[in-house]
Amino acid sequence: MRNSYYSRLRGLAVTIPLAGVLWSGASVYAQNGVRGAAVESHEGLTISATPWTEASKYKEKFPKKSPYAAGIIAVQVAFHNDSDDSIKLELSRIRMTVRLDSENTQELPSLSAEDVAQGVLKPGAKDPTKRSRIPLPVPVPRSNGDKNFVELQRQAQEASVPTGVVAPHSTVQGLLYFDLQNQFDLLETAHLYVPELAFMRGNRPLTYFDIDLGQRGAQ
Repeated sequence: MRNSYYSRLRGLAVTIPLAGVLWSGASVYAQNGVRGAAVESHEGLTISATPWTEASKYKEKFPKKSPYAAGIIAVQVAFHNDSDDSIKLELSRIRMTVRLDSENTQELPSLSAEDVAQGVLKPGAKDPTKRSRIPLPVPVPRSNGDKNFVELQRQAQEASVPTGVVAPHSTVQGLLYFDLQNQFDLLETAHLYVPELAFMRGNRPLTYFDIDLGQRGAQ
């Protein structure tokens, strides 16, 4: 059981609608049409997160089989580094936390491209509203000639965040995937938790990000 999210002191970190973000690289998001995003900014790093909650959003990246139809939500994220040092991200450590009831939250791991292909082609995982922890996906046995699997895995990989290093004064963006098993109403209480960030010079850690996805700006 967990009565709150994370108790570590967060300093000046805030979660605010995109329109209120005041940083020198804000035009990057405007130019790329990132709207309705939840945004948090501190220590020179700004992260925006936009869950894709409409089936039409997936058609360009996934023209044949959509993760959304299989209960998987894609979250478009952008990492903007406004500092003079490169920042390292541990993409595999990013989690989505959802509130199941007043006393319980659940951490969902971000899915790999292989996990996404498996979830779309082999649906039927557990209900995330149950109190037991959701296990990581178990790889589905397949042959190298499974063209549907290979194609879907490639699509998911090409659309995902391409690197875990954000160079100074630059932006890295792409999709993260989370298996909600069609329980998309859980997004109303969801947070995107981004831990284990560090400046590469001297390996200096940054405060984690805990972005409230329920506080997204207007579409």
